[in-house]
Amino acid sequence: MFQRIDKNLIKEENAKQTGFLNEDYDALANKLARKNIDIEQVTKKAAEFQIAVPSWGTGTGGTRFARFPGVGEPRNIFEKLEDSSVINDLSGCTERVSPHFPWDKVDDFSELKQFSDALDLKWDSINSNTFQDQSGQEHSFKYGSLSNTNKASRDLAIEHNIDCIKWGQELGSKTLTVWVGDGSNHPGQQHFQHAFERYLESMKEIYRALPSDWEMHIEHKMFEPAFYSTIIQDWGSNILAAMELGPQARSLVDLGHHAPNVNIEMIVSRLIQFKKLGGFHFNDSKYGDDDLDSGSLHPYQQFLIFNELVDAEYRKQEGFSPNYMLDQSHNVTDPIESLMNSAASVQRSYVSALLVDRTLLSEYQQNNDAIMASNTLKNAFNIDVSPILAMARLRSGGAIDPIATYRASNHRANVAKARPSSGQSGSGIV
Repeated sequence: MFQRIDKNLIKEENAKQTGFLNEDYDALANKLARKNIDIEQVTKKAAEFQIAVPSWGTGTGGTRFARFPGVGEPRNIFEKLEDSSVINDLSGCTERVSPHFPWDKVDDFSELKQFSDALDLKWDSINSNTFQDQSGQEHSFKYGSLSNTNKASRDLAIEHNIDCIKWGQELGSKTLTVWVGDGSNHPGQQHFQHAFERYLESMKEIYRALPSDWEMHIEHKMFEPAFYSTIIQDWGSNILAAMELGPQARSLVDLGHHAPNVNIEMIVSRLIQFKKLGGFHFNDSKYGDDDLDSGSLHPYQQFLIFNELVDAEYRKQEGFSPNYMLDQSHNVTDPIESLMNSAASVQRSYVSALLVDRTLLSEYQQNNDAIMASNTLKNAFNIDVSPILAMARLRSGGAIDPIATYRASNHRANVAKARPSSGQSGSGIV
């Protein structure tokens, strides 16, 4: 029988640090007051911030070479939800879970909904999977899914996405995220325009099946598994597809899916401007789609992205309501610890962006004062907002120090008894 993190344990661990937190919080409050910033208003915004956890991220990831299963990792969607509840109970900002079908498919979705409700979890975007063949699949996706030259394969991929919408309705989701690995590995392998035309025709059939209050989020990726050309390889193809499909189609930005040195924050601004920003998959990257913990390598870039997001929020940009989600692969860390760290990192970027003096920044921009405009951003980024994040967690019933409390709970060792390892080590991120 699964046991959630004991609330008494959280209180005990918090009691050890509350005094120090109050001192740090008061000191930061005084510092921000000199800038005419009310720390309580910022803390309230921090407490309202939410970012979804990917169901697949609660397990151990892998590479094209190998996967090394972790101790007590979840074996099905119910156990993934159990671990997700631990993350939310301690972090206080991850109340939504994003499932991936058919990985997370069940026979009775009403039972799954009841289970998530009991854990105080909600459902985020539904992710379809047509980038690999399933057991007993009649028509292969080896040469593509929604853009396959074989109509039977395309029809199968369309049918799966429509099924995902139906399952999502049962869970209470309102978003379908579509990513395909379609493309080519050799020059001349496919006709670029015809392939994109087939993709768009397939997506139009899925789009027609969307309920009126749903959105379709299109995810792009520069490469892999198609290494020469990819159907939706960048934000240009992404927004073209979204504009072709209609107002319910928007672009999703995965931070690891861009070429090195791409100005992601400018892309975000463009998508906001044309009301096509659907949401994010937050992670970090050293070489290309490494799916490392969010903010582990490029925290300033993450902050600059949130500078654009908070600016849109500040200006009350029409049509601005992006979904935030983590999307990571945990190969050498405990997935729960990495996801809590990452959630706090993204939340930190949001809070830091709230501290930017937007009136002053606008004046420097109007006057082409590059140094002072840049310094205005850096001044906000360099403020340590840890006391705000910790106070938001404390007031929501979470942990001042999520990882320390998690380790004190012995959750991983406890669930390992009920989740014996298969001992298998497969290849790939599966």
